[in-house]
Amino acid sequence: MNNVVLIGRLTRDPELRYIPNSGTAVSTFTLAVDKNLSRDKKQEMEAKNQPTADFIRIVVWGKQAENCANYLAKGRLVAVNGRIQTGSYDDKDGKRIYTSDVVAQSVEFLEWGDNANKSESSNQSNESNSSFSGIEGFHPTDNDDIPF
Repeated sequence: MNNVVLIGRLTRDPELRYIPNSGTAVSTFTLAVDKNLSRDKKQEMEAKNQPTADFIRIVVWGKQAENCANYLAKGRLVAVNGRIQTGSYDDKDGKRIYTSDVVAQSVEFLEWGDNANKSESSNQSNESNSSFSGIEGFHPTDNDDIPF
């Protein structure tokens, strides 16, 4: 079984391109996923200038790729469900470079709006959700209707 579930933040805006002959959309971005470290271990690694997150390249295909490119940005929190794909290529010097990517089967947007990293009032949240009503399969929820 080849199944990966990741939650992390985009390190840059997604890049979107189209495959020449088929016109299929493909989007790529890098996800920073925090390592599950104790507070002491994290502080120790930070003191040694060692990374406390893994940086994983994500590849998304089709309509979902277009949605990622249109609605995600650097710093956004997302959940990715996909599979690991390995590959290789020869660089300009003829050296073999090995790659590992996660090919996304689904990408869930865990934050919305321009102030995604800040706390938002429910009014701001509802305004930002309305701009996503054009996304296939997305239906905004009014938080006032939630009983808790």
